[in-house]
Amino acid sequence: MIELACVIKDLREELNRAVAAADGEALRFELGPIELELSVALEQSAHAQGRVRFWVVDAEADAGVSKTSTQRISLTLQPTLAGSSRPVAISGAAEPNER
Repeated sequence: MIELACVIKDLREELNRAVAAADGEALRFELGPIELELSVALEQSAHAQGRVRFWVVDAEADAGVSKTSTQRISLTLQPTLAGSSRPVAISGAAEPNER
């Protein structure tokens, strides 16, 4: 399992790489809303703060964590560049094993 914050951080890094790859490219793609559907396990700590953490589970691990509270969530993210109102453009060749 991996924390939801790490999933979003990794997605942000991948999008930053794609934006950087668009520099100087003739063909560019405008980045629209990103829809994610994830299975998450909820965990609440026993500490005084009572913090809730969201752990993303893959399909294979989903059955193993059925004893905990497992939920499906959908997120729609609208990527923007800090300090800009322009649409984000991405381009570039796929990395090995990317689809």
